[in-house]
Amino acid sequence: MDSDLRADFGFALANPGSERALKQEMENVGCGWRPGYQRRGFVTFKADAPFDLAALDVEIAMARRLCLSFGKSATREEARDRLRMAEIVHHVRYELSQMRGIVPDGELPIPRVGQLIGTIVELGAGEFWSGLHRHAPFLSPDPGGDGGLEMPARSPSRAWLKLEEAIRFFRLDFNPRDLVVEIGCAPGGVALDLLDRGVPVIGVDPAKMADVVMDYAIPSRDAAPAGRPWFLHCRKPAALCGRRDLGAGVTWFMSDMNQAPRVVLAECARFCKMAPTIRGALMTLKLTDLGQIADKPEWFAALRGMGFGEIRLQQFSVHRNELALLALRPGSKL
Repeated sequence: MDSDLRADFGFALANPGSERALKQEMENVGCGWRPGYQRRGFVTFKADAPFDLAALDVEIAMARRLCLSFGKSATREEARDRLRMAEIVHHVRYELSQMRGIVPDGELPIPRVGQLIGTIVELGAGEFWSGLHRHAPFLSPDPGGDGGLEMPARSPSRAWLKLEEAIRFFRLDFNPRDLVVEIGCAPGGVALDLLDRGVPVIGVDPAKMADVVMDYAIPSRDAAPAGRPWFLHCRKPAALCGRRDLGAGVTWFMSDMNQAPRVVLAECARFCKMAPTIRGALMTLKLTDLGQIADKPEWFAALRGMGFGEIRLQQFSVHRNELALLALRPGSKL
């Protein structure tokens, strides 16, 4: 029974270096979690009452995973023995200054919503921690929120990794009926990923695009081919892009622009007015300091003012001083 699954402590997994921002965000949320033992990428928490699975239903962007903590063990076998109730057990290891998911030979099953997932965290020789969470929408299906992604050699930028991680973490689904406008698109990592998925893209950026993306280029919307993806390069700054540059039918707004969050959100608002058919927005917020997580309420308020209902903020394993911000219109299906 879920009511029997309680623990005196919880723990969070994060990108090493994000611990301070994680604790700041937890305090700002006001859920009463107090930090305790800490290692790189790993922070334990205690509260006034024992943790249950429902206590994990708190949205913490800096946490790749939140778990009930069943304590520390000296061996992996002992740690796994504490997770007998788990339907799937993930293994995470701190190595090479990263919190990495470890996938055994053969693929791990993809968790179903509602399944109990165990996590064994290996922090060093003789230090294994056992954790448990229930899989839910907008939680990564991968061990410790690490997709283990490798960028293909043909991709022109790391933005490819960010979109792929977002697709896995948020379970996003794109199809050829979508039309994405991406600002700050050069040299084309996101555009290439979308095009490979059969999704047409309008890229807004005065800089040159990679040849592998321009292989899909068309001179105008009128020249869009039927039955295959295409790329239209609007070679101007985002602030100068207008309604005529977009045309009709845009369904997604995306940005990996190297600008302050307020600038990116202002552009999102402007593009949503020009293209009212936009149903989703996915933005990489570039931060000068992870302490800017304190601005999360302002970012969410801005998106709600644009008519978005479901909003998620998350730091991915592939991020540095960055966050992914996802916003969906009411009724939008992933």
